[in-house]
Amino acid sequence: MEEGTLKSPSNSKGTVGSPVNDRDYGDADPFQWDTREDCQVRQILDRVADKWSLLVIALLDRRRLRFTELRREIDGISQRMLTVTLRQLERDGLVLRTVHPVVPPRVEYELTPLGGTLHHTIQSLVTWTEEHQGEIAAARTAYDERAEEESL
Repeated sequence: MEEGTLKSPSNSKGTVGSPVNDRDYGDADPFQWDTREDCQVRQILDRVADKWSLLVIALLDRRRLRFTELRREIDGISQRMLTVTLRQLERDGLVLRTVHPVVPPRVEYELTPLGGTLHHTIQSLVTWTEEHQGEIAAARTAYDERAEEESL
């Protein structure tokens, strides 16, 4: 194992005397998620936080949509990216794909019960964003003004 490589998430706080270990994070542990690529929590967060996944989950809230309907609703998504996103969400158990035996085949997508619980969580984040967008816009403006003054 390479020096400095973490062996497990429990070792992710650093060694005694290291700057990481000397910090007091209170009840929050910013190192609770292992950052290795094979970490399941990290993989799931990467998936559900993806912009296309968020949009698909939002659109499928309490309704079924066909592929073409989803593509029409999601501005800027390619057919390939929508296909990949739907397959990943289906694999994770968040989206159910139903193929109806008609000619031509009709395929519909809907959230699973698990996907529905994720939608509620995402909605909380959207609500927070809506409530604080003015503060964030003001902070961005102030930051940009400071950055511009410093560059002069």
